[in-house]
Amino acid sequence: MRTAEIRRRFLDFFAERGHTVVPSAPLPTPDPTLLFVNAGMVPFKPYLTGEAAVPWPRATSVQKCVRTLDIEEVGRTTRHGSFFQMNGNFSFGDYFKEEAISFAWELSTSPVADGGYGLDPDRIWVTVHHTDDEARALWRRVAALPDERIVARGDEDNFWSMGVPGPCGPCSELYYDRGPALGRAGGPAVDEDRYMEFWNLVFMQYERGEGAGKTGYPILGELPRRNIDTGMGLERMATLLQGVDNLYEIDETRPILDRAAALADVRYGADPEADVRLRVIADHVRTALMLLADGSSPGNEGRGYVLRRILRRAVRSLRQLGYQDPALPDLLAVARDCMAPSYPEVAEAYDRIVQRAAGEEDAFRATLRQGTTVLDTAVAEVRKGGGRQLPGAQAFLLHDTYGFPIDLTLEMAAEQGVEVDREGFTALMREQRERARADARARKSGGATDTTALRGVLDEHGPTDWRAWDTLTTDSRVLALLTASGPVPVAGEGEIATVVMDRTPFYAESGGQESDAGWLSGTSVEAEVLNVQRPLPGLVVHQVRVTAGDLAVGDTVHAAVDPEWRLGARQAHSGTHVLHAALRQVLGPTALQSGSYNRPGHLRLDFPWRGGLSPAARSEIEEAANLALRRDLPVGVRWMTLPEAKELGALALFDETYGEKVRVVEIGGAWSRELCGGTHVEHSSQIGVVALTSESSVGAGMRRLEAAVGVEGFGYLARERDLVARIAEQLQAPRAELADRVAGLLERLKSAERENQRLRQAATRARAAALADQARDVGGVLVVTATAEDGPDGARALTVAVRDLLPSDRPGVVAIGVESGGGAVLVAAVNPRAREAGLAASTLVKQLLDGRGGGSPELAQGGGLTADRLASVLEAVPVAVSER
Repeated sequence: MRTAEIRRRFLDFFAERGHTVVPSAPLPTPDPTLLFVNAGMVPFKPYLTGEAAVPWPRATSVQKCVRTLDIEEVGRTTRHGSFFQMNGNFSFGDYFKEEAISFAWELSTSPVADGGYGLDPDRIWVTVHHTDDEARALWRRVAALPDERIVARGDEDNFWSMGVPGPCGPCSELYYDRGPALGRAGGPAVDEDRYMEFWNLVFMQYERGEGAGKTGYPILGELPRRNIDTGMGLERMATLLQGVDNLYEIDETRPILDRAAALADVRYGADPEADVRLRVIADHVRTALMLLADGSSPGNEGRGYVLRRILRRAVRSLRQLGYQDPALPDLLAVARDCMAPSYPEVAEAYDRIVQRAAGEEDAFRATLRQGTTVLDTAVAEVRKGGGRQLPGAQAFLLHDTYGFPIDLTLEMAAEQGVEVDREGFTALMREQRERARADARARKSGGATDTTALRGVLDEHGPTDWRAWDTLTTDSRVLALLTASGPVPVAGEGEIATVVMDRTPFYAESGGQESDAGWLSGTSVEAEVLNVQRPLPGLVVHQVRVTAGDLAVGDTVHAAVDPEWRLGARQAHSGTHVLHAALRQVLGPTALQSGSYNRPGHLRLDFPWRGGLSPAARSEIEEAANLALRRDLPVGVRWMTLPEAKELGALALFDETYGEKVRVVEIGGAWSRELCGGTHVEHSSQIGVVALTSESSVGAGMRRLEAAVGVEGFGYLARERDLVARIAEQLQAPRAELADRVAGLLERLKSAERENQRLRQAATRARAAALADQARDVGGVLVVTATAEDGPDGARALTVAVRDLLPSDRPGVVAIGVESGGGAVLVAAVNPRAREAGLAASTLVKQLLDGRGGGSPELAQGGGLTADRLASVLEAVPVAVSER
């Protein structure tokens, strides 16, 4: 049974039993504790925790998930995949244990002809929490399971919570016995490879208190509403129903694995280490496809870094199998064909997906070349000092600056006989992650880190009455004040605090739009609003600086947005939509916005594109945007359902989560339609002007446009005009002739540089001829030693020139030294007859420099030499040649 069919049967089964089918949420999640959805229940978390009203009593979904905590185990076990799909059925106070158990048993064991999966009931084992006698009794009654196949386990295995205070409860897991060929008998407590878990039923009935980890926290009592949260691993069920050994061999991954094997000319099953690499490639390529389809882009932080790492691990694994050419476009096409039956959007977005992936692969191939040079130099320095361990800081530099994977550093260092301080590297990585988490928490909370206290405010007072779309002022009551140390009753003059109010006119940073600026004023207080955020769904918080008086909880204040700031923000956000539409009009539909930022007077827009834009393309995009402004297009807002918006052709941002109703911003009707929660002008002409200020690369296959709008746009154009006027005055040329005049100057400069290069080469040839004529005969070998004055590059050129002028019928060795950077460098070369005689440049350099240096047998170079030792090293060359 194909995976797409397993998926369809699951949704049909629960839809027929009154469950609302909920589409998979995008992998990027707004949950501040996660980068990606990592479990089927994540999109339902607000309903399970009571943060949001439940729209349906029971629901079902097949949720895309990504987990990378166990990424090192991918390919090595049958249970770890970075991308997986979780089939789930959920009840929000509607049904509980008996129905959940009955549904799971019925679907698992019903005959295929009746819409089930047809699993053998005699091979199913279940686990229950050791205190859950009710679940044990239900399994006996509903499924007629004998006691020996109902295994009691403790909190670590069969009690679920989110890891923080909130809902929790015992769970019951279903396992399938895959037979003695895959492990030991005795049930899941003995062997979880033979007995594969495929479904987990969570009976969410308790509330947990503070405490770390999966165990050791107090249970505060029963929840007011008992929920069901189940998860059936789609890939695991496919593994069982397709009769394969592991999830890498099912129909959605095996074709990718087979294509990788064909590219590398290896056979799956012939070599265990090669098999691991093939499984890594299959898993990671599929994961990358799904992340790219949901709008993630490779980058250096957060989600982007995870995607970059996954792509690079796939490329690296293929290179380890001996395949050096670009491969991602080929492999992603196979993955697309595997996943499109379940997710048609991967086929629709494939051009964009492959463009980003190919750009990342090209960048990584360059990184490998650059990083290898840095690593070789670092290893040489370690060995020069007599060490045998590369410092953790050096490994971290390779990882952080050059994108060099740590496993690659470990492998290549080992090839040169050097270990890596893995503990030091891990410690630096941990520090970096902690800094990133702290920064993220600070950004999310608007300066206050106590989100637990903010949750208490939300629970007590409910969501903020947010009026940014309707007004610039409100009279508001202060509900809470927080500083970095926690809640406070009063914030005095000069203090910075986080303020929660019952209502607000301030726009909270989101959708790429920076938050509003403005003021709070009261009878005896004035405060400047510095930042506005939404750290929790429904809650708006304001970071303020008290400029006069005291601000206290319970105060009534007048909240006012700076009208000039808001006008500039509206111009910039509408300008972003206009520029996006113009971009797609000129470059085509694959130039889809993947990120944006706008603040008064300024905007930037990121989009996938390989290679820089030509001046003509930039000019055309800018002209298309400003023509839309001149047409004075109306800007309107409509509310509709997400399917209606998609049917209308509205563009959705991938990293946003949308509710039942979505807000569609239209500029000129169909000319620009985007789902957006930002603030906008009423007519496009109110933007003023869109002046492109730069176009640049922000990563492999990703470009960035920046523009000034409104008054700032006119200011930018005025500065450009003044600059042109000054240049024209200095060159004493009319403006219309400036381009030709500057081009002429540049051509004359290049001509002078070419002449200088010709003269240098002629000087090198003349000196090389003189040195070749002075070669000494050392035991039948012609030897030339000398010093150069124009750096290591000049020394290499001179060395090669002298070698090529030596008689071809006699062995020849050339060694040139040059002072460089406070030290000295030695370059050596040998001709073909010297190679036949057993002489090698790389061996000679290492002998003269105590093992330092490297290169080929024909040409080598070494450093780490003090300038005062250069003469003695050159004097030792004839001796070294005679010894060999």
